[in-house]
Amino acid sequence: MGASLHAHARRIESRGATSPGLDPLRARILERGVNPLLYWAVRAVLQPLFLIYFRLGRIGCEHLPRRGPLLLASNHRSFLDPFCIGMLVRRPVYYMAKRELFQKRWQAWLLVRLGAFPVDRGAGDAEAMETARAILQRGDCVVIFPEGTRVRPGPLGNPRRGIGRLALETGAPVAPVAVIGTEDVRRGWRIRPRKVRIRVGRPLRFPRPERATPSLAAGVTERIWACVSLQWEWLGGGVAPREERPQRVAASSRRARAARSSPQREEAHAA
Repeated sequence: MGASLHAHARRIESRGATSPGLDPLRARILERGVNPLLYWAVRAVLQPLFLIYFRLGRIGCEHLPRRGPLLLASNHRSFLDPFCIGMLVRRPVYYMAKRELFQKRWQAWLLVRLGAFPVDRGAGDAEAMETARAILQRGDCVVIFPEGTRVRPGPLGNPRRGIGRLALETGAPVAPVAVIGTEDVRRGWRIRPRKVRIRVGRPLRFPRPERATPSLAAGVTERIWACVSLQWEWLGGGVAPREERPQRVAASSRRARAARSSPQREEAHAA
């Protein structure tokens, strides 16, 4: 496993011309992971701050496995979300962050050592997905925001199917997570005290098909997002307008049935 990770890291570095400046950062996080001294020191400082200043409430942490690959699929309201979600598990978490955050050298140095790796959101970044897949294959925890960007006011946004594809290709369990309250924390440069709550559902597991087709990935994504929405509504979050909900539920049901039945059809054909 270690040799394959190093080979993957070298392959990313060799293709640096496709996204200059980003691939060395991804290769670094595959080869070395987080900086343990820095990571746990920052966590030791932030945890009491979040518990006292933000009155952080964590519900459902007992559902999360303590070891092995794990995907945490969450809504995204604030820059604080990755740090809050990192408080759910007692092991390092890795997460995608927009490439703009890595433009300053000192900031890129810090973020990579705290578990972040860059994603080019407007280009369907295959290398970022490969990096996430490799991190999961070595047994670590990855945070994914299926909305792709922060959605501050109103109900949840629409998910992208990358989370479904990762779940199918890696077989990693996916824990649905909802965060509420972080959208009200920041006003300009001022960080205000607000109550923040996180709720985690039971991890979802999906069979690994021979090929993760776009329709299968979309169906799994809808199933995951429905569970994230349940956690969000339990916390008191707003729901989608009534006229949109039947269409979303119907589409989610069709895709989920396709995701469940396709592996069965493939097994029957193989037999």
